[in-house]
Amino acid sequence: MSDIRRFAVEETGVIHLRDGSDELMYADEAKKKPMQVTVYSPGSKTFAAAHSRQSNRVMDRLKRKGKTHQSAAEQAEEQAAFLAECTKSFENIEYDKLEGDALYKAVYADTSIGFVSDQINKYLGDWANFTKPASKS
Repeated sequence: MSDIRRFAVEETGVIHLRDGSDELMYADEAKKKPMQVTVYSPGSKTFAAAHSRQSNRVMDRLKRKGKTHQSAAEQAEEQAAFLAECTKSFENIEYDKLEGDALYKAVYADTSIGFVSDQINKYLGDWANFTKPASKS
């Protein structure tokens, strides 16, 4: 018998961002400072709480006069809020001198760099990105 929890995923994962041309992004010309995002895995309590809050926002919207339609701006704002809640940290990323949650939301909500939020969504959607390295026997 073997405890199935040995297959549990890591708490977080790190994404080295790519630009709109699919090139790795760096904060410096020497390419020594990768622009990276650390996110909480779908197996983490932080992700579960963020997902629950996102579901609750959908339910609240439905309760308000049965409104199911969202404008593009509302969708972007809601998505940015969810991704920000799933983000542990940014490395080598600046935006209007913002920090923490405000920084995350601003980056994720900016449609001119929408490829960033797309990458985070895709990464979060693949459990394999959080798989622990195989132990050597």
